[in-house]
Amino acid sequence: MLKKKTRTVSRAAAEAAVQTLLRWAGDDPDREGLRDTPTRVANAYQDWFSGYSIDPGAYLRRTFEEVEGYDEMVVLRDISFESFCEHHMAPIIGRAHVGYLPTDRVVGISKLARVVDGFARRLQVQEKLTAQIAACINEVLKPRGVGVVIDAVHQCMTTRGVHKRGVSMVTSKMLGTFRADASTRGEFLRFIAIEGSAQR
Repeated sequence: MLKKKTRTVSRAAAEAAVQTLLRWAGDDPDREGLRDTPTRVANAYQDWFSGYSIDPGAYLRRTFEEVEGYDEMVVLRDISFESFCEHHMAPIIGRAHVGYLPTDRVVGISKLARVVDGFARRLQVQEKLTAQIAACINEVLKPRGVGVVIDAVHQCMTTRGVHKRGVSMVTSKMLGTFRADASTRGEFLRFIAIEGSAQR
């Protein structure tokens, strides 16, 4: 599990860096419209990258055992998230679908969404994000299997470079029974209604 990161750059240095980028872009950071932009950007970064200051696995450590022996699949679909590409720092906007087969305990469903956010609020590539979410659930809950599918749009591709709109990327990570048993994997994909979609 990733450890908490501590900031080693001061707030003043971060705001000065934004001023430098504004100058480099060709504008005047001292003009009225940009005067408070370094402060706003630093505030936004604290929100966008808050995942570095938390341990997503901590959300999963409070579980429930009184589930009347329930041992079938648990799936949370359409978890919206925003992340940022680590190559261009451009937004990644998407949806995550998470499923697991519990052993003797389950976790509150909001905690699955918090795990997604905890990893998404870091600089990412989608493949790594998918694997991190699955590994965290697998490590902490120790279920019989875990499935994670992410479908996302990358602004580094739609607003720059090849400028291809209407394109999304799908990644998946299957562990345990989800990987070994085609029928379990198929049930999960039916639950999230993307069976037959291209997966990478």
